[in-house]
Amino acid sequence: MKVNKLLPVACLALATLFPDASLQAQEARTLFINMPDSLCPLLTKVNREDCVDFMDSKMKAQVNNRFGKPSEMTVLGTDYVRMQLSSLSTWQLKLLALNDTTRVVCEVSTACGPACDSDLRFYTTDWKPLPAARFISLPAMGDFLNRPDSTALYAYDDARRSADMLLMKANFAKEGTDLTLTLTTPAYMATETAEKLKPFLRRPLVYHWVDGKFIPSTR
Repeated sequence: MKVNKLLPVACLALATLFPDASLQAQEARTLFINMPDSLCPLLTKVNREDCVDFMDSKMKAQVNNRFGKPSEMTVLGTDYVRMQLSSLSTWQLKLLALNDTTRVVCEVSTACGPACDSDLRFYTTDWKPLPAARFISLPAMGDFLNRPDSTALYAYDDARRSADMLLMKANFAKEGTDLTLTLTTPAYMATETAEKLKPFLRRPLVYHWVDGKFIPSTR
């Protein structure tokens, strides 16, 4: 009986001593180290641990990946990790709040060859996959373009037809939760054709994290 009465007191004491234990377990560094190898096969767990240790020591966080090539951690924050996996590929992890105690992981893998294209995936903090459509509606080609008035409509339609593959680069900043999407289709097009599309390009699209979902900026 005495033990049972002491348990709530002990639990309360632990909660007071370690109020952020559950959130610390959801920090980007912890998730990065403990992520399944299958989600970032180029890096071993030792690679990931070394990168974090190097960053903590204010050293260049470069390691030799599974292929014996250099990979470098360029950003390590409480809620953000960025890796330059190779000269042509990057990887980002961003922790996003669903509520006061629950986070969701957004993973961005980007490959360039020569045009960059990003793949967005979402996970729980124990790395169970979540449907991306729950968190973002990705833009279509037309969302990156300004449709002109009738005087330039023919030129617009001609350039638009040439842009037959939607490629975009996704990027998080170190601070904040905004996601920036940049159209990279022109980098894959012939130079002359890309120049025809250039006058109709909008600025990169910015998405704000609001109530557990990415919402495109109206500005």
